[in-house]
Amino acid sequence: MLFHVSTDAQNPQRVASVIAQLWDGVATPFPAVIEGSWIAMAGDARNSAIEFYPAGTVLVQGEGEEGGHGEIRRQSGGSPMHFAMATQKSIPEVRAIAESHGWPVKVCSRGGAFHVIELWLEGVNMIEVLTPEMQAEYLEAFTVKNWQGFLAQHALANAA
Repeated sequence: MLFHVSTDAQNPQRVASVIAQLWDGVATPFPAVIEGSWIAMAGDARNSAIEFYPAGTVLVQGEGEEGGHGEIRRQSGGSPMHFAMATQKSIPEVRAIAESHGWPVKVCSRGGAFHVIELWLEGVNMIEVLTPEMQAEYLEAFTVKNWQGFLAQHALANAA
């Protein structure tokens, strides 16, 4: 099961608004990765979402235990595409699989709201793997209501 995916767009606000309209959901700013990003949230039982970053954004690995972040680049190597996926495996099992391929892997907190295992496929493209415990954290934390509350606390625009 996928929870969310990301990609870039020439006009992230417009694209997120269209997707939200198709879902009967909401579109809001999403500065968590890079300024200018927007997110379409379905408001469904899985809290499905699509993040849209400014065109040219790629995800890059953070230093040490820091999570990945977005940067604008016009060259190859990296992508804004990522997704969060569920697994029944434990953190050590996921870590062992990644390490057996020589791929970077670490547990990261997403704003103190939930945790993910950041796994960098081929050392370049990030996916977020969520253990059963992480899935419960995610589903409780990443709701339309909670996200709108976060935006309000940080004086960011409300839903479009």
